Amino acid sequence: MQHIGVLGHSIPGSAHCYAEIARYGEERLGAYQHPDITMDCIAMGRSMPLWDSGDRAAIRAILAESVERLARAGCDFVVCPDNTAHLALDLPGPELALPMLHIAEVVSAEAAARGYRKVGIMGTAWTMTADLYPRALAAHGIDSAAPAEADQRDVQRITFDELVHGVFRPEARDRFVEVARALGDAGCDAVALVCTEHPLLLTADVSPLPTLDSTSLLARAAVDTALG
Repeated sequence: MQHIGVLGHSIPGSAHCYAEIARYGEERLGAYQHPDITMDCIAMGRSMPLWDSGDRAAIRAILAESVERLARAGCDFVVCPDNTAHLALDLPGPELALPMLHIAEVVSAEAAARGYRKVGIMGTAWTMTADLYPRALAAHGIDSAAPAEADQRDVQRITFDELVHGVFRPEARDRFVEVARALGDAGCDAVALVCTEHPLLLTADVSPLPTLDSTSLLARAAVDTALG
């Protein structure tokens, strides 16, 4: 059984992934059982100015520090539940100290397995406007769409003013429902929740579209990989 490393970036989402690994581990192995897990999280305050300035290479270097520490802790591979972080991790640079499961590949493979044809992308503004998910989904023959600009601004504001601080308001949930509904009106038959905190707000029972919970899907893939 392999040792899972969790590369954290924002605390609520990273903690959610950690808990989901344990939950799915119990499903596979029985009560109180799961693969060994170590999480490392450098305070996001070091990276936020770099996201704002666009210095993603510097962000990659910070994240690489965490991966190195996870390697020293004995982890066999790493997962990063922060989708936006992959915009930095995917850049060319020194090889990371551990192999990594790629969250966009995990989500896209699941979308294909479920037979979705067009997937809406809800995440941070950086992720919604990047080619990270359109490219990964297209490799599986799946079209994609991002929310309208006004919807993107609201999603970004709610994410960083509220969700990353552990604040989950009913009004914010209602706004996310509106955004998902608009994606459905644009022809999407599912919505990918590709910010670690978003599945904590737009839960499957309130979403107007079927959801692809990137955090839980990555946790499941991590356990499956650890168990071989």
